[in-house]
Amino acid sequence: MKKRVFDIIVILLIAIVLIILNQFDLLEKSARFLLIPILAFYYLGQYSERRFKK
Repeated sequence: MKKRVFDIIVILLIAIVLIILNQFDLLEKSARFLLIPILAFYYLGQYSERRFKK
């Protein structure tokens, strides 16, 4: 899998999760815990950078 394809898949996954959370009004309630997914995606980005390095 190429890095660009991996990035697109992750962006679509994030968008879908945010849309679902917005539909159930969970974004306002879980604002305290937004640091956890940000850290998870940071480490996922670090992994993809190492894995798909040219």
